[in-house]
Amino acid sequence: MKPKALVAEFIGAFGLCFVGILAIHHAGVGATNLTGVALAHGLIIAVLVAAFAATSGAHFNPAVSAALFAAKKIDAATFVGYVIAQIAGAAVGALAAGSIVGNAAIAAGTPAVAEGISPTGALIAEVIGTFFLVSVIFGVAVDKRSPGSATAPLFIGLTIVACILGIGPISGCAINPARFLGPALVGGGMGANMWVWVVGPLLGGILAGVLYDQFFAKNEEAASA
Repeated sequence: MKPKALVAEFIGAFGLCFVGILAIHHAGVGATNLTGVALAHGLIIAVLVAAFAATSGAHFNPAVSAALFAAKKIDAATFVGYVIAQIAGAAVGALAAGSIVGNAAIAAGTPAVAEGISPTGALIAEVIGTFFLVSVIFGVAVDKRSPGSATAPLFIGLTIVACILGIGPISGCAINPARFLGPALVGGGMGANMWVWVVGPLLGGILAGVLYDQFFAKNEEAASA
């Protein structure tokens, strides 16, 4: 594991929280809406994946790293190092956003369970959203048989846009433990429901990674042998 890979993971998570929190802040003052928030998150991930995929694999998400570790694509040291870098980057990104528009934006930009939604309902939304995201990542970026690796950043970003449009109003659509933990750690928003954005994405990501690796990829390998 090279230091530059950790820096890339830090920057990716930094960018996600910095842009995401500012977009949510602008939505609160009427400059944009849910579509704008979704596009901001998806576009920043798309361009940063394009920039850093060759350096670190561009995980930017502990759930993605956990899925790759469960599928034996990365080792334990890489997994731990990446997760630390991701959470640190997310926290600093949140602080940077707060330094520009005020610390209240950090709390407002921290995923939360919506009114009228149970924590269990939010958990299910996070599991499913992360399952979709990691499935797409494995299909377009991890699977060497994929013909669309050059366009992988676009499809990954579009998946995030779609998930935010669908489940953003339910759970905040973190689908990434760092997207919750970073701003929650520096903005005082850990709360009683933090498990929703830790357990949900990790469970969804690992399920998707193992399923793709053991079912879709393995079956195709056997058929072509």
